[in-house]
Amino acid sequence: MIKSDENYVIGADFGSDSVRVVIIDAANGNVAGQQVVYYPRWKKGMYCIPKENQFRQHPLDYTESLVEAVTGALKDAGKSNPSIGRKIRAISVDTTGSTPVLTDRSGTPLSLLPEFAEDPDAMFILWKDHTAIKEAEEINVLSRTWGGTDFTKYMGGVYSSEWFWAKLLHTIRKNAAVSKAAYTGVEHCDWITAVMTGTTNPDVIKRSRCAAGHKIMWHQEWGGYPPRAFFDKLDPKLSDIRDSLGTQTWTTEVSAGTLTPEWADKLGLSESVIVCVGAYDAHIGAVGGDAAPGTLVKSIGTSTCDVIIGPRPAAGQKENLIRGICGQVDGSVVADWIGYEAGQSAYGDYYAWFRNILMWPVHNLVASEAEGLDIEKIEKSILRALEAAASKIEPVDSAVLALDWVNGRRTPFANQNLSAAITGITLGTDAPAMMRALYESTAFGARSIIECFEEGGLKIEKIMAIGGVARKSKLGMQILADVTNREIHVTAGDQSCAIGGAVFAATAAGLYPDIFSAQRALSAGTERTHKPDPQKVAIYNKLYVKYRKLGKFIEGETN
Repeated sequence: MIKSDENYVIGADFGSDSVRVVIIDAANGNVAGQQVVYYPRWKKGMYCIPKENQFRQHPLDYTESLVEAVTGALKDAGKSNPSIGRKIRAISVDTTGSTPVLTDRSGTPLSLLPEFAEDPDAMFILWKDHTAIKEAEEINVLSRTWGGTDFTKYMGGVYSSEWFWAKLLHTIRKNAAVSKAAYTGVEHCDWITAVMTGTTNPDVIKRSRCAAGHKIMWHQEWGGYPPRAFFDKLDPKLSDIRDSLGTQTWTTEVSAGTLTPEWADKLGLSESVIVCVGAYDAHIGAVGGDAAPGTLVKSIGTSTCDVIIGPRPAAGQKENLIRGICGQVDGSVVADWIGYEAGQSAYGDYYAWFRNILMWPVHNLVASEAEGLDIEKIEKSILRALEAAASKIEPVDSAVLALDWVNGRRTPFANQNLSAAITGITLGTDAPAMMRALYESTAFGARSIIECFEEGGLKIEKIMAIGGVARKSKLGMQILADVTNREIHVTAGDQSCAIGGAVFAATAAGLYPDIFSAQRALSAGTERTHKPDPQKVAIYNKLYVKYRKLGKFIEGETN
């Protein structure tokens, strides 16, 4: 049995806006220290053009913020445990995805070279960048018509503009200089672990099974990635990048190496600290949120990622393919289990969009004249006040109805051309009514994902909700329970990704024999459960039919 205060692990969670680092006692899951650091360039809006759906992040935002966050967490933990730095055994990193960057032959992101230092095309392309819609559609058409294997068949049958190949194809076509300088493409979760272990060289980097399988078309059936003949039809440069990727991928409990002397010094840790192979935040978070067969873990934040695991097919049987999801990959969540992923391209972002509309006068009229006005405090209070008011509104089948595709649709069947719609507005519609409609719309989108999974043959027995929105919005989770007619179990911990990271790190360090053993020891458990209200379920069943009809109309008009 592992003794408390002898072995600690670090989970580093790179989100869309910040990196959160948590130091966890590997014996019991207790948080010893933590620190959140916001990306400085991203916070200023640098390199992004929201109206063009361009969202880029500079690699220095990641490395600088990681150093500040780890040292800050150690300082926090050191208040009560001065020697904790010597007790850190391993670190696990998760990131958003697909968030790739083009690099040179050494594995250095092009934006770290002087000639590309301010070029957004040489930076990491954030998951929600939708500049590659055209290229994604080209990949989809080619996959279905080129006469060979449909390489999207394990990806739900649709390749998204949010993913690796579409983004790189768009970039190399747009920017000749970047294309000429590029040797390979690397996901954020692979690059940051490679930097810390000194393995950025494309010949030795350990690429994540999670990222490669869900976003880069890797699969064992075709021995790695699609052949050159496939990519040649898109752009020969993609074929060259394909050749640089190798054929192997690794699951997250595997060690990517140990800290280099330089990074051990930067972080204030030992060179013996193990660094796990990277993965995506929702997949590591799912493990922290009690992922298990039959349990759907919904990571609910700016967007959602819905993850569930299932057994491999029996010997001699073919894997059952689920249409419309974001992929099914052996080992993407837990080794030797198939990980299934789906999600919504906007959840909390939909609420933030409405808040920003309401804040426009404050930002553009009041702020310039009101000295000392705490705008950030006002922004935070708006959503709380709207939720409180919206909770007093009873659902009716004639209510305002919203479609949740404000950032396109991720699942079912990814389509980033789609947009949101709101109907039923009258002169009597106020801000709380609109807010409730947005809560309901995201819940309707969640229900359509559950139906997509179950129509594909996966049985969902339990729903765990993790992430900031799940923890903060009791109304949102109750509406989710009423719309889906299922109990929604909300995690007791704020740090599901960090806990998941701790599970992988502790396993990689040899402290536990397998992921499930570590998960049982470190899990935060459930804080509260939202049970569906039968009367509201009946009303929402009627509204859901209208939601589907509205979606069908909007999709028909868009296509």
